[in-house]
Amino acid sequence: MIAFLLILTRFFRGVWRGLKDPEFRGLFALAVVLMLLGTLFYRGVEGWSVLDSLYFSVTTLTTVGYGDLAPTTPASKVFTMVYLLLGVGVLVVFVGKLASHVIEARSSDWERLTRRRRAGKTDAGE
Repeated sequence: MIAFLLILTRFFRGVWRGLKDPEFRGLFALAVVLMLLGTLFYRGVEGWSVLDSLYFSVTTLTTVGYGDLAPTTPASKVFTMVYLLLGVGVLVVFVGKLASHVIEARSSDWERLTRRRRAGKTDAGE
C-alpha cells in the first residue's frame, strides 16, 4: 500500500510540475476536451450513462478496448473511427509528456535526498 501511495504521489507531482509547462497544459486541456467530447457524444447518440460514456472514451483512446461496450449506430461508428485517429495521437503525446515530468520529479526527489544524505554525513563528520 505504501508503494502505491508513493507512486500516486510521484504521479501527482509530475502532473503539478507539468502544469507549469505551456505545452503540457495545452496537451492536458486537449486530452480533457477529447474525453469530454467523446463522453457527450456517446451519451447523446448511444444513450449510455455518463460513466459508461467516459469509460468507453478512455478505453478507446488508450487502445485498451475491452469490448464490453461498442458503438451500434452508423453515426457512432464513423465518429469512433475519426475519434480514434485524432485522439490516440494526442493521448500518446500527452502520456509521453506526463511520463517525462514524472521522471523529472522523481529525479529531483532523488537528487534532494542525495544532497541531504551528503549534508548529514558532512555535518556528522565535522
